[in-house]
Amino acid sequence: MIYFLVPLAVAVLIVALGTTVLVRRDRRRLGAGPETLRIENEATLGLRGARRRAHAYQNRFLREHE
Repeated sequence: MIYFLVPLAVAVLIVALGTTVLVRRDRRRLGAGPETLRIENEATLGLRGARRRAHAYQNRFLREHE
């Protein structure tokens, strides 16, 4: 019986510590300010533009080699 309880207790302890760390980290997180929102918006637009250019290049490359 003890061979089952010790690993179970260790597993519960690991999960509890991980949960505690994640909850503390989430509470310390600050709200997004205007600068953060601007950077995220520009990054999203940049990513969309890069995908659009890659798709256009792929279509052009495939048409050239047909």
